[in-house]
Amino acid sequence: MAVSDYQMIKAWDEVLKLSKVERGQTVSILCGPHTHPQTLQTATIAAQAAGAIVTRIELQPINAEKATSRDRMSYLGETPLTNNPVALAAMKDSDLVLDLMVLLFSPEQLEILESGTKILLVAEPPEVLVRAIPTEGDRKRVLDASKLLKKAKKMHVTSPAGTDVTFQLGEFPVITEYGFCEEPGRWDHWPSGFLFTFANEGGSDGTIVIDRGDILLPQRNYVSDKITLNLRDGFVRSIEGDVDAAMLREFMEAYKDPEAYAIAHIGWGMQPRCYWHTLSLMDREATTGQDARAFEGNFLFSLGPNNEAGGSRTTPCHLDIPLRNCTVALDGTVVVRDGKVIDEAFL
Repeated sequence: MAVSDYQMIKAWDEVLKLSKVERGQTVSILCGPHTHPQTLQTATIAAQAAGAIVTRIELQPINAEKATSRDRMSYLGETPLTNNPVALAAMKDSDLVLDLMVLLFSPEQLEILESGTKILLVAEPPEVLVRAIPTEGDRKRVLDASKLLKKAKKMHVTSPAGTDVTFQLGEFPVITEYGFCEEPGRWDHWPSGFLFTFANEGGSDGTIVIDRGDILLPQRNYVSDKITLNLRDGFVRSIEGDVDAAMLREFMEAYKDPEAYAIAHIGWGMQPRCYWHTLSLMDREATTGQDARAFEGNFLFSLGPNNEAGGSRTTPCHLDIPLRNCTVALDGTVVVRDGKVIDEAFL
């Protein structure tokens, strides 16, 4: 269903209010040729209506000769902001950057955040944004869950498909996403509703089975046959299966980077307004897959970089893989059972 400009402006009004945008603050809107025009136009209007001083910064795409698709997350780290000190300075001088381009895992994003500027990534189409407008309730629920994850030393994940994997925890911080930025130096992504940390270096061992119907991102594909990943000492050591496994192996091999096989962030989805099935209804190039990342009860793990959490790994290859029907336990306390979040565990 199409979204009216009025609905989008109202949605932006709410998100900017939650992000504590005040009259006289500076808001920079980072965009590119691929940015959805309605999202850009309504963000500009809403920020001006909030009394902010608004600047649009449009940068041209790069990496076409390196990436294997047009997906904005298929080659990370080097962005149109790389080697652009003028644009970087403008964003560091802003109170809030609305990232409608995708700066993820770039050193420039980290530098902007360290300056105290807030960054809100918004890359989904309008129909997803208005369905999953963040709330204070989303924030409270995710933060409540994060208290338990922060104390945990071990995550154990199992599934009926055959997943049985253990992650040692504690070396990296817990990161929460709930869709708005209310504090200086905070990064978030609208829509969101999940939390994660990174496994300790060398601390991931066991088997992960990507079952039929689970999702690969950035491919934005539902897996049609099982893929088995064998993990040892923090890295995927083998990828077994049929055609889907062969495509995944070739995708990763194309980067020619052994760091691509490292376990990166691990966590679970908590957003009831995001859904597993919606990827089947959308043009794959219209979405970055936030429904898949955030839908309630998934176990979301990733491969590749960890610099987002202060690590040193900066490989451009990054996969997010949400699994259904998993049971997730933290130091023996079950927080997700068979794909259902156990809120009582966070009390």
